[in-house]
Amino acid sequence: MAAGINFNNVWAALGTPQNVIAVRQKTKYDSSDFHIGGSDAAGIVYAVGGQVKNVKVGDQVVVHAGVWDPDCPAVKAGEDPTIDPSFKIWGYDTGWGSFGQFAKAQAHQCMPKAAHLTWEQAAAPTLVGQTAYRMLKGWPPHTVRPNDVVLIWGAAGGLGCMAIQIVKAAGAIPVGVISDDYKAEFCIKLGAKGCINRKKFSHWGLLPHWKDTAAYNQWAAGARDFGKAIWDVLGERRSPRIVFEHPGEETIPTSIFACDNGGMVVICAGTTGFNAVVDLRYLWTRQKRFQGSHLSNDEQAYAFNQLVRDGTIDPCLAQTYTFDQIPLCHQLMHENRAPEGKMVALVGAPRAGMKALPL
Repeated sequence: MAAGINFNNVWAALGTPQNVIAVRQKTKYDSSDFHIGGSDAAGIVYAVGGQVKNVKVGDQVVVHAGVWDPDCPAVKAGEDPTIDPSFKIWGYDTGWGSFGQFAKAQAHQCMPKAAHLTWEQAAAPTLVGQTAYRMLKGWPPHTVRPNDVVLIWGAAGGLGCMAIQIVKAAGAIPVGVISDDYKAEFCIKLGAKGCINRKKFSHWGLLPHWKDTAAYNQWAAGARDFGKAIWDVLGERRSPRIVFEHPGEETIPTSIFACDNGGMVVICAGTTGFNAVVDLRYLWTRQKRFQGSHLSNDEQAYAFNQLVRDGTIDPCLAQTYTFDQIPLCHQLMHENRAPEGKMVALVGAPRAGMKALPL
C-alpha cells in the first residue's frame, strides 16, 4: 500500500559502498540482475508460505527490515540474529523490497499495523524507529535513562525524529543537531530541549594529526565551542551521556570529544563518509564507549512497533509522494533537501489520506 524512503537506497542507487546486485550474485544469495529497493512497507498480506503461522492472508501489517536464516546454528541457539553472518537489510542487502506492487518478506518481519494510522503514516517509522530503538535501548549499561542528556545528530531527519521521541518517552533530555534554524521548531515540538545549528561551526571533517599543533588547536577550539553550545541549550554544564551518531566521518571526532565521561557514542551509518579518526586520549582516559549498532532484532522491532500502536510515537510523515516520484525522493535525500521527518510513496493505496481497510 505504501513504502517509506530511507538513505540506504541512495547508497544502492550510487553503487557505493557496494554494488548490491553484484554482491548478491557473487554470494549466490539472489541471481537476479535487478534491485527492487524499499525497506519500509505498510500493506496487506496477499499470500503466505506453508510454514507461516503468525500472519494470514488479509492481515494488515508493517514490515521490519531484518532478514536472517532461521536455520543458522547461532540463531537457533538464541543469539542475537543481527550479528549472524546471514543477517541482511530487507530491500537493500536483499531485493524484492517495498518499491514494487508486491514484496517478499520473512514471516517474522510482519508486525501488526497500528489501526489509527493511514497507510502512508504506517509506512513511515519502522526502519528508522527500530534502528533508533536499538541504538538507545540495546547496549547496556548505556541504555537511555531518565534525565540523561542525549545528543541527536540529524534531529529533523527520519532517524532523528524517532530518536527524539524515544528519548523523551524514557524521561531523558534530547538535544538536536540540525542544518538550518527553521528545523528547530519541528524538533522542539517532538520533545527536544533545543537544537544546535551545525552550520554555525566550521571544524568538521577528519581530525587533524595531533602533531600538527596549529590545525589540531583550531579543531579543538571548534569542538569546545560546540560543547558549550550543548551547555547553552541545557542551561547548565552537562555533557551528553549518549551521542546518537550517523553522519560519521565529518562529526565523529567532535561526538567523542563532547560525550560525557563514561558515556557512549553509538553509530548506525556514515552518511558523510566512512573514515573515522578519533583522539584516543578522550576515549581511554575518560572511559568513553564507541559502539556500532545495526538495525535491530525482532524483540526490539516489535517493542518499537508497540510504541507506535500505543500512539506514543508520531510517525513524522513529512510528505507523501506518488510511486513514480520515488527517484525524486532519493535525489532530495542525497542532496540533503528532504523535508523534516519521513518521506513516503504510495504504491497500492490510491490516494493520500486513505484510511486502512476495515478489519
